Amino acid sequence: MLTQVLSRFPSNFAFGVATAAYQIEGGQGDGRGPCIWDSFAATGRNVVGKEDGRIACDHYNRWPQDLDLIKDGGFAAYRFSFAWPRVLPEGRGAVNAKGLAFYDRLIDGMLERGITPNATLYHWDLPSALQDRGGWMNRDVAQWFADYARLVAQHFGDRLPQIATLNEPWCVAFLSHRLGIHAPGYRDLRATARAMHHTLLAHGTAVQALRAEGLDNLGIVLNFEPAEAADDQPSSQRAAQLWDGLYNRWYLGGVTQGRYPEDVCEALEGYLPAGYQSDMATVAAPLDWLGVNYYTRGRWRQDPLLERPDLGDVVGAPGPLPKTQMGWEIFPSGLRETLLRIHRDYSKLPLYVTENGMAWDDHAIKGQVHDDLRCSYYEQHLQACREAMEAGVPLQGYYAWSLLDNYEWAEGYSKRFGLVHVDYDSQIRTPKASYKAWQAGLAARGQGA
Repeated sequence: MLTQVLSRFPSNFAFGVATAAYQIEGGQGDGRGPCIWDSFAATGRNVVGKEDGRIACDHYNRWPQDLDLIKDGGFAAYRFSFAWPRVLPEGRGAVNAKGLAFYDRLIDGMLERGITPNATLYHWDLPSALQDRGGWMNRDVAQWFADYARLVAQHFGDRLPQIATLNEPWCVAFLSHRLGIHAPGYRDLRATARAMHHTLLAHGTAVQALRAEGLDNLGIVLNFEPAEAADDQPSSQRAAQLWDGLYNRWYLGGVTQGRYPEDVCEALEGYLPAGYQSDMATVAAPLDWLGVNYYTRGRWRQDPLLERPDLGDVVGAPGPLPKTQMGWEIFPSGLRETLLRIHRDYSKLPLYVTENGMAWDDHAIKGQVHDDLRCSYYEQHLQACREAMEAGVPLQGYYAWSLLDNYEWAEGYSKRFGLVHVDYDSQIRTPKASYKAWQAGLAARGQGA
């Protein structure tokens, strides 16, 4: 039971829930500028059902109810993100006072309820005006992001005990510029290489800006996926090694050690920005913690139809384990091994599992949502966390993804990750069985169970 595994964590371990601005807020009036997901969702068949985040979960208007759900669930912390275009409609320059006021209300509402805010500055909603200038392909994005970070620090810094710069730069760079699955939807290796570096350069400049304003407890959130060969062929081994470099080693090595993996640099030769090496001290600006997002593993082989494969030309092979609604294998031991690998090979920083969860085809029937598989998923992954901690990993917190069913990017509203079911027509929230399991477990833990 979830109660039993939760009882095994130290009393000061932080349990929370996570969301992202574009996925839940809606509220696209009040001076908010357009972002790359607005135009990406409006274009062709980029998103299932051509759905977008104009309304989403209407969190912009319903935030008090949502914060009450966090408090009533017994969660101590809330990982949320600022919407860059809500604060700076053009990405730079004029500030949107109504956007600042919304986040004032939201953060004050957390503090009034005894919820610790954990803020992420960027969760994929780049202002469209900055995309017009090249977005993450333009080196100037590092300064734009630092200026935005400085504004957030000056206005909200005294109420933000923990801040992450970026969420999942692999998605910002590779998924969005090489595979074209997320906004802005490029499939270009030069664009990819620049985005892979500029995201981390922007991270470093933002850390410097935040520290200059007197803030600390700063981190970045990286996503991890153990990469395994789909079979024993040498080409599959090479595919898995390269994917590990693209997905895991590039970002982890950059921010913790100030260097990128040699095999990936060789594969990107001729595409990376000239002189990128001189930026590595900024990329590796000292951090206070590292966020770990984990969902599944990958099993890879080389695409046999291509005579001259390049980065990304690998083929995923389904594994034998049960799958979530996303088609992702449920592989909890991968979380334990990821935490151990980070601590052993890269950094002794405190770690947080900043996202972990599963999508399922949930339905609210007579006010009930039965999602026993999700309860089991959390139990198994929390047990993996405990095993990593017992092996010496300094894990200090865990955030369930997600509080609410929400806009799942290119999947539209077709996939449900939430602890709370959302009827997108009525906006009625219905706590699922998994929410109630967390609620009971955290309550028992608070009583010394």
